[in-house]
Amino acid sequence: MSVFTKPFIQDEALLPIIEKVENGERLTLEDGMTLYNSNDLLTIGQMANYVNLRKNGNKVYFIENMYINPTNVCEAHCKFCGFRRDPGEEGAYTMNEEDLLAYVEKGMSPSLREFHIVGGHNHTVPFEYYIDTIRTLKKHYPNVTIKAYTGAEIVFFAQMTGMTEEEVLKELIKAGLDTLPGGGAEILTEEYRLKMSPEKASTDEWLNVHRIAHKLGLKTHATMLYGSIEKLEERLIHMLRLRELQDETNGFMVFIPLAVQPKKATASIKRRTSAFDDMKTMAISRLMLDNFPHIKAYFINIGTQLTQMALNFGSSDVHGTLVEERISHAAGALTQSALTRDELIWLVKGAGKQPVERDTFYNIIKEY
Repeated sequence: MSVFTKPFIQDEALLPIIEKVENGERLTLEDGMTLYNSNDLLTIGQMANYVNLRKNGNKVYFIENMYINPTNVCEAHCKFCGFRRDPGEEGAYTMNEEDLLAYVEKGMSPSLREFHIVGGHNHTVPFEYYIDTIRTLKKHYPNVTIKAYTGAEIVFFAQMTGMTEEEVLKELIKAGLDTLPGGGAEILTEEYRLKMSPEKASTDEWLNVHRIAHKLGLKTHATMLYGSIEKLEERLIHMLRLRELQDETNGFMVFIPLAVQPKKATASIKRRTSAFDDMKTMAISRLMLDNFPHIKAYFINIGTQLTQMALNFGSSDVHGTLVEERISHAAGALTQSALTRDELIWLVKGAGKQPVERDTFYNIIKEY
């Protein structure tokens, strides 16, 4: 007997997909388009919640972490970015070792478990600067996991030095790198990237960095920046390319759909993604990425209320405390730039879920 009650299903086009989901069958691009074209959000959410409960039970994970953006100087000119600065431009900065340690000390707590490090493609400093950033943090905080540098940054380092991506990763691992963040993926189609981020890593380059990282023993993350010029089909192609790589390597831990932010906080609501699109994309991510353990709801981009809702639309992770997020807020995010552990626990419990504090690799620290 189906767990889905037919009288409450508004869109009968979803019935074949429901059958697939109940039988654990993989969804196709065509199935994904059917989901995106349906307005039956509650049935789509119910399917995603069903899949997530099978994978993760009632647990929702979070981590105590800190965002560090060592520099905002960047040679690339991505259309969606409000964070980057040219060298010498007002607001441009590059932390030296003293700045870095002072910034960390200001927000450090004994229970902090992860440094999340991303920044501009700063061509005015050598590769050694990026290595030293990791080395310095590892020296002073040896028990904190280093999650640093997106796939696009790794490609930039390789181009800057003439090294291969594998050689770059090996040098960073030697310095103390533990995992890669998921940024720089944006939308993994060349049609999108040529318009929005032509100076950054290509689709194949980004995927190959993570392939190499997985081969070297790193577990990594993957994102999708949705809600600008991409077609709905491109979102699904993005997911399927990640799913294919995950079939090959099993190296991704989590997928994070990121709602694009307008460049000004005062932008019209028409320049932002809708709540309907955010919840549908969260649910479809869970349904399409059947080989990813977790889907993350990122409160920085969709806000705390929708993050709470997402926990019944397929998400099993609410990210972390962050301390201070800069990149999305530089682009016009209206959300909190950080949350406390108590606030995250309240958020999760309010959705009827069990909060679980984790480390970077989803090892359980404490259940609340």
